Amino acid sequence: MSITGTLIIQVIVFLILVGFTMKYVWPPIAAALDERASKIAEGLAAADRAKSELAAANAKVDEELAKSRNQIAGLLADAERRAQSIVDEAKHRATDEANKIIAAAKAEADQQTIHARESLRDQVAALAVKGAEQILRKEVNPGVHAELLNRLKTEL
Repeated sequence: MSITGTLIIQVIVFLILVGFTMKYVWPPIAAALDERASKIAEGLAAADRAKSELAAANAKVDEELAKSRNQIAGLLADAERRAQSIVDEAKHRATDEANKIIAAAKAEADQQTIHARESLRDQVAALAVKGAEQILRKEVNPGVHAELLNRLKTEL
């Protein structure tokens, strides 16, 4: 056979091979490529959605953190105010109690002073009566001279 005949047969075989490939081999490959392209597109879209959801979640987390910080700051301020009011109230109660104790001590001291004066008056009156007895060399009867002794006590 001549080169032309071989060339023609090779072209016919090549065309049959191209036709067979276009009819039976190419459609499954194209379908697989189209399916792969759609999966990649879906994956990219899902990645974009996930990225936007992540950004939204991060923004929400930041917002919640800011709210939490504000609430904690408010709670700390309330706690400090409560603690200060408790301290002030305790100081006020302690001052009131100290004033009561001081007043009671003053009253007791005044009472003891009055009692001591009365005791001293009685002792001075007794000493005066003894002194008068010794001067007069005679017994002074406290029952008889009660008015004189009372006047002496009040003068002292």
